[in-house]
Amino acid sequence: MSEPEIVRFEVEGVVGIITVDYPPVNALGPGVREGIIASVDKGNADPAVKVMVLIGAGRSFIAGADIRMFGKPRPVYTRVSYDVLDESRKPIVAAIHGFALGGGLEHALACNYRVAVPSAKVGLPEVLIGIIPGGGGTQRLPRLIGPKAAMEMIVSGRHVPAEEAKVMGIIDAILPGVDLRHEAIDFARNIAAKRPLPRVRDRTDHVAQAKADPGLFDAMRKSIAKKARNQQAPYHAIASVEAAVAQPFDEGIKTEWRLFSELETSDEAKALRYAFFAEREVAKIPGAPKDFKPQSVKSAAVIGAGTMGGGIAMSFADVGIPVKVLEVARDALDRGMQRVRDNYATSVKRGSLSQTEMDARLARIQPVERYEDIGDADVVIEAVFERIDIKKDVFTKLDAVMKPGALLLTNSSAIDTDIMANVTKRPGDVAGAHFFAPANVMKLFEVVKGTKTSLETIVSAMKVGRDIGKISAVAGTCDGFAANRSRAPFVTEMMLMLEEGALPEQIDKVMVAFGYPIGPFAVSDMSGLDISYDTRKRRAAADPNFRKLHVPDRLVEMGRKGQKTGAGWYRYEKGDRTPHPDEVVKSVIADVAREFGIAQRTFTDDEILRRLLYASVNEACKILEEGRAYRASDIDVMWLHGFGYPRYRGGLMFWADGIGTKEVYRQVAEWHERYGARWKPSALLKALAESGTPFREAKPKVAM
Repeated sequence: MSEPEIVRFEVEGVVGIITVDYPPVNALGPGVREGIIASVDKGNADPAVKVMVLIGAGRSFIAGADIRMFGKPRPVYTRVSYDVLDESRKPIVAAIHGFALGGGLEHALACNYRVAVPSAKVGLPEVLIGIIPGGGGTQRLPRLIGPKAAMEMIVSGRHVPAEEAKVMGIIDAILPGVDLRHEAIDFARNIAAKRPLPRVRDRTDHVAQAKADPGLFDAMRKSIAKKARNQQAPYHAIASVEAAVAQPFDEGIKTEWRLFSELETSDEAKALRYAFFAEREVAKIPGAPKDFKPQSVKSAAVIGAGTMGGGIAMSFADVGIPVKVLEVARDALDRGMQRVRDNYATSVKRGSLSQTEMDARLARIQPVERYEDIGDADVVIEAVFERIDIKKDVFTKLDAVMKPGALLLTNSSAIDTDIMANVTKRPGDVAGAHFFAPANVMKLFEVVKGTKTSLETIVSAMKVGRDIGKISAVAGTCDGFAANRSRAPFVTEMMLMLEEGALPEQIDKVMVAFGYPIGPFAVSDMSGLDISYDTRKRRAAADPNFRKLHVPDRLVEMGRKGQKTGAGWYRYEKGDRTPHPDEVVKSVIADVAREFGIAQRTFTDDEILRRLLYASVNEACKILEEGRAYRASDIDVMWLHGFGYPRYRGGLMFWADGIGTKEVYRQVAEWHERYGARWKPSALLKALAESGTPFREAKPKVAM
């Protein structure tokens, strides 16, 4: 049996149809470019063919390059597919459905016309993996829609819906999409005789206008300065579009390729490619039954109408899933619903949500006061206060009312999932569903596997997360699970460094310079110092050796709980959320150091960074060693989407691999000697260092 053609050429009347058929998304893998070139040659050589259509089989036009090929040796082409499309003697129509991204859109831009179905999306998202378009995208798109619009699209990497793309001038016509092949053929017949052939490379109107605005490119650089900090790709993208204005087309193409080549093997691009693949790997569950297909959730319920419960309810309502919010106290229920309405109203005010859509989402959220009212939900998520007695009571009641097969999930951020599962008669249906605040915004959805949780429940819970737009990752149950547990030493060290002489503003400055959007102390003020205070009290009660964090405890006991009280680690002026360093905090730090005889000293920025992150790397190794996470890359995904870790650094463990297991172990061992038990190196870290094995290849000793 012969292999199916990756690109096939067929003739229907006067129309030659070039079909890319490279499942699953028609990425530009081996043979695709060559197939396009051969098909265009056939069409130009056939006297019967007057016009051609380039179309994708399956679910997309061309979804972009095969990312696995970046950074590797590539074939040297004597002819380039973009140029072959561009130079065709006969018109070519790109017929777009699904996605036309990166190299996919670049191929479409090299065609004479572009048509699309209403649901299609186009984009040049290369900056999201640390590179820029390398197939003429930065040269053709500015000529088609203007440099400003092109820069905004390329630097953001966003996917543009077809209707908007038509308004911008990328798409020539929106087709019904009932039968795109036949609709595109009809369009092609109608333009077959039109001459001269429109070629994007020949457009000069937008370029001429841009030359009259010399400050355009510097203004764009200034506008991205804060968000693009430490990154090269966004600035290279601007420089490449600038070349489209300043240079002839062929020279601009050479400039684009030079800038692309500089980025392809950069640390930034390697880290972003790693993050891309880690997000796909995290969905894989070892040992999951292959024949089990989880059902989509059609109805949900949330226990608790607080800030977290309301945010979880919004997450379901936002994607069209009806959700009931249960709160036994009517006044608390009313307050919770008002908070949800206020959150939506803020989005309407900002223009990110229409009033009609707000009303539709609110209608999907039903407040209820009795457990019996939620019994038919497919999934229920408990989001009550972090107290074991309250949570056990909730799960006892849920066990009594929920229908067989319902997912029973707890949103605890630290409490062992088994505690809740063991009060039910169906522990296999119980798992953790750890949302991160604010729940309707943050992407991480940590699914926690209890001792008795079935793999079917884990697979189903992971799908729930994906269905509501989250990145789902699995952790084994223990205090803090994988995400919070791996970050806890980071928090401990930042607090203890205060006792030794560092200040909140210095630590925040170091982490912002590293790439975090906001420093950890400023984040603590936003979320509230009292949240972690309660967790520390619980842990101290359970562990007589627990190292108390005196500075934050005293601030909370003084009533300094963060932005909500006008003071926390920083001071806040009325109506202003700008953090101001506060002498009161310095005084508390000095008092604690004096009382406990802790010597004050100065810290270098590098020591602060490494002490914070090495502490968490060591703990992540313990988590892997105990089998509480499947892969080191899963922990990286958790940090990227749960804690704002800078994506262009790949993730905590990827960053540590850049330093090396031997050096990390050496420093952790040294700090163990200096600071004691909390810095004891993980056995896995030691083994990795001794064998020279990178963190990314670390394997759990036991199955989860």
